[in-house]
Amino acid sequence: MLIKMSGISKAFGPVKVLENVEFSLERGQVHALMGENGAGKSTLMKILCGVHQADQGQIAVDGKTVKIHSTNDAEQYGIAIIHQELNLIPQLSVMENMFLGREPQRFGVINSIKMREQCLEYLQLLGIENLDPDIEAGQLSIGQQQMVEIAKALSLNAQTLIMDEPTAALSERETEKLFAIIADLKSRGVGIVYVSHRMEEIFKVCDKISVLRDGQFVGEREIVKTNFDEIVRMMVGREIGDRFPVRNAQLGEVRLKVSDLADASISGINFEVRAGEVLGIAGLMGAGRSEILKTIFGINRKLAGRIELDGQELTCNQPSDAIAAGIGFVTEDRKSQGLVLGMSVRENATLANLSAHASYGVIHHARQMQVVQREIDRMHIRTRDAELEVQSLSGGNQQKVVFAKWLGIAPKVLLLDEPTRGVDVGGKAEIYQIINELAQSGVAIVMVSSELPEVLALSDRILVMHQGRQAGIFSQASAETIMTAATGGLK
Repeated sequence: MLIKMSGISKAFGPVKVLENVEFSLERGQVHALMGENGAGKSTLMKILCGVHQADQGQIAVDGKTVKIHSTNDAEQYGIAIIHQELNLIPQLSVMENMFLGREPQRFGVINSIKMREQCLEYLQLLGIENLDPDIEAGQLSIGQQQMVEIAKALSLNAQTLIMDEPTAALSERETEKLFAIIADLKSRGVGIVYVSHRMEEIFKVCDKISVLRDGQFVGEREIVKTNFDEIVRMMVGREIGDRFPVRNAQLGEVRLKVSDLADASISGINFEVRAGEVLGIAGLMGAGRSEILKTIFGINRKLAGRIELDGQELTCNQPSDAIAAGIGFVTEDRKSQGLVLGMSVRENATLANLSAHASYGVIHHARQMQVVQREIDRMHIRTRDAELEVQSLSGGNQQKVVFAKWLGIAPKVLLLDEPTRGVDVGGKAEIYQIINELAQSGVAIVMVSSELPEVLALSDRILVMHQGRQAGIFSQASAETIMTAATGGLK
C-alpha cells in the first residue's frame, strides 16, 4: 500500500471538518475522492500534503507511519498536490513558479538557461509547445495556469500525485492529453488521488472511488462495480433525479444581437439570442469563447461590430454600462473577478445593485437583509449567517453567491462563463435549475462551458468557436459534431 490514512479527524475551532476518515492508495492506481462541496475532500488532501495537520489519526507511506508537518515533509515522501485554487505567483514567470524554492544553480547562482530548458521539457510533456517560460504567470488564462500547475507537480517526480479538480479550466483536447499523462504515470507506478465533480471523468480515468459526506467516510467502491446513481446517493444521501432539467423553451423576441463583433482576439462574430433562449458557446481553450462575453460586457475593447439590446444599439465602454443596461456576467474566476472575498455574503450578493437598497446614499440594512435572505433560500446557499465572509464558504456556495449578485439586477441578459466550475453534482443540479428558471422568465442567456454534456443539455442552440472565429451555430448537434467544428474540421 502506497498511502494509508487511518482515523483522520480535524476541526477548525468548534467546527468538525473530518471525523475518523479512512483513505488508502495503491501504486499505479487512480483513486477518486468524491463528495459535495464542504464534505472535507480538500481538507483531507491538505493533511496528506502537509498544509494542515490532523487532530487525530495516522498516515503511513509504504507501510511506515510518518509525520507530515509541512509541504516540504510531503515532498520528501514523494507527495505533491495540484490545488483546485491556483497557487501561482502572478508577478513571477512560468519557469520561476515551476521551480520556486528549488531553482537549478551553478556556482551558487540560479542557472536560468537550465531552468528554462527543464521548464520547456515538462510543458512539452503536457503537449504545450507555444508557452513562453519567461512570461509572467499573471498574464496567462486560467486554463494555462492550471496546466503550469500540473507541469510543476510533474517536475517534482512525485510517487503520490493529488489532483484537485485538475480539468476544471481545461478544454476537451487538453483534458484528453491529461488523461494520457495519467495513464503513463499509472504505468510507472505513480498513485494518483483524483478529486473531481465531473462524473464522466471519474468513470473514465479512475479505478476506485471513496466518498465523503459531511466530513465522514461513507464508503469505497471499485469503478467496475458501481454506477453514477449509486455514487450520487452516497454523496448527497438522497436521490438527485435527472442530471439536467427538462428544457421547455418559450422563445420571445430577439433580445441580444451581435453583428461582426471583433476585439483583439476575435472577429466576425454574429448571433442573436431571444428572450427565454440559452445560447451555448463551445470550443477549445483559447478559441475566443470568453472573449465574446468580455467584449459584450465592456471588459475587452470592441474594435468592430455592433451590439443591440432589444433593438437598440448598445455601447459598453466599461462593465458599469452593461450593468446599467441590464446585463450580468458570471465570470469563470469567481475568486478574483466575481467576489470580494473579505466581504460578507450580504455585501457580495447586493454589490451589483446597491442603489436599490439605499436612500440618499445610505444603505438600508433591513431592506438589504430581506433581499439577501430571499436569495440565500432560493439558491440554497449553505451559510450559517449572511454576515459570514464569503471566503469561508465552499466553492459551490461561493458560486451561488455570484449568481445571487446578478439576479439582484433583474437581468435582461445573463452571460455565464463556466457557471458550474468547481461545483459538486448537487450544486450543479441547483444551478442548472436556476438557469432554466431564468430562461423561462424571459432572460436571454449566453453560456460558455468546457463540459460538452452541459452545453448539449442546457442550450437551445450552440455557437462553436475555432481560433478566434465562429465555426458555426447548431440547433441540434452531437458531441462529435461540436468537437469537429471546434478543431476546424468543418468547412
